[in-house]
Amino acid sequence: MDSHSLVDKVQAIIVSAAREELLPRFARVERTRKRDGSILTEADTAMQTRIAASLQQLSPDVLFLGEEMEADEQAGLLESGQPVWCLDPLDGTSNFACGIPYYCVALALLHKGHVELGLVYDPVRDECFSAVHGEGARLDGKPLRVVESGLALRQATALIDFKRLDAGLATRLVTDIPYASQRSFGSVALDWCWLAAGRSHVYLHGRSKVWDYAAGNLIFNEAGGHSVSLDGQPVFTRALSPRASVAAVDRGLFDAWTRWLGIDLQ
Repeated sequence: MDSHSLVDKVQAIIVSAAREELLPRFARVERTRKRDGSILTEADTAMQTRIAASLQQLSPDVLFLGEEMEADEQAGLLESGQPVWCLDPLDGTSNFACGIPYYCVALALLHKGHVELGLVYDPVRDECFSAVHGEGARLDGKPLRVVESGLALRQATALIDFKRLDAGLATRLVTDIPYASQRSFGSVALDWCWLAAGRSHVYLHGRSKVWDYAAGNLIFNEAGGHSVSLDGQPVFTRALSPRASVAAVDRGLFDAWTRWLGIDLQ
């Protein structure tokens, strides 16, 4: 199966599941707390169960990793070296549970040390972002490319997740503000896609897991954006440990943003 046929088949699975499992439950679900304190709803588990079964039928030779699995099992799958579907069945669960219309489903195919395919679906706006490694990004099937902003860093709009940042860096961002305005929406995968679509300009997140960022980061990179971890390494790593991500929509902003953050790109 060629890559674009695979994207189409995966998109059909994700869109159908989201419309039938997420939209009817939006702002109408009971929430519980996982051991790490994050929110879990019946929508998360319903989506993961349904999509896992559909992907097993589509590609029985590919392993499956879902956010709601136990950490030991997740780590084993990532360390296997085999192709793995990596799913966040509901990225932005707290938004979803309380009625904030900013959440998505994110799916990535991990293989040979990189992300081969990424798909992020926003059921509220009915927008589907996708990318294939080395073949560019798309929004609703049409090519998606970042647009040169022409902005200085002090003119940019930033997506910043403060709560997972080192206290010293968070304080510096507040007391020595380097950009024009700041947002924090609550869905990592969708944040990457909104950056790719030019809805913000620079990005910083201190701690996201592979199912949060893998699909969105691929889409952003394939759209022509620039990203790096806070330690100057590629954002993606096939590991369970969380990553700190930095990004900008064009090279000028990326250079200015990484300089301000003190990131060594050598």
